[in-house]
Amino acid sequence: MYQHVLVPTDGSDGTRRAITHALTIANRFDATVHALSVVPEGPLGALEDRADVTAGARRAVERVEREATRDGIPVRTATKTGVPHEVILEYAEDEGIDMLVLGTQGRTGLDRVLVGSVAERIVRLADVPVVTVRLTDEIEIEDAAEAERIARERAAEEGYSQLSLRETPYRTSGTWTVTLESDGELVDVDVDAVAGTARIVETE
Repeated sequence: MYQHVLVPTDGSDGTRRAITHALTIANRFDATVHALSVVPEGPLGALEDRADVTAGARRAVERVEREATRDGIPVRTATKTGVPHEVILEYAEDEGIDMLVLGTQGRTGLDRVLVGSVAERIVRLADVPVVTVRLTDEIEIEDAAEAERIARERAAEEGYSQLSLRETPYRTSGTWTVTLESDGELVDVDVDAVAGTARIVETE
C-alpha cells in the first residue's frame, strides 16, 4: 500500500515522535523512508543564522538516516532551500510519496507558529494521506553535560577507556549525539533525551 513515506524534519524535539511513526509505518509496509529538511528562504530565512540552519538541516536528516539504518529500513535523505510547505509538496510529487508524516511542534516561540502553519498548509494541499503527530514526550535531558556523562558511562560499560570528548554534544529530534574518543577510536553514543537511555552507534 505504501512504498515511500516522507517525514519532513527540522531536527526539533517535536519531530521525535513523527520520526518514530514514520519508521514504524515504513517497517510495516516494507517501504522506504524519505527524510527531508528545508532551509527557509525569503523573510523566514533571515530569522536565524543561515550556516547554523543549514548545519541543523543536515543533522536533522542524518538523525533519521541513523535511526532507519539501525532498524534495517531503506532510507533516502535530502536538504533543500525554499518555502517549506511548497518544497515538501513538490518533493512528495517528484518522488512518488505515498504518505506524509509531520510533527506539529517546532523548537520554541515563533518556530512553533511556523511549523504549525506549514503542517496546516500541507494537510490542506497534499494529494496523499498525511499523518500529523504532536509532541507529548517531556524532554528530561536538557543539558549537554548531562548527556555527556550518560554517554561516558555507557561507553565505559562497553569496555571503552581513557575517554575524551571529541566535539560538543548536540541534540537533534530528541536525541543527543555524543562523540567520544577512546585510544584513537571514535565512539558515537546516542542519548535519548526523553528516556535518558544511551546506546553505542555501530559504524561500518
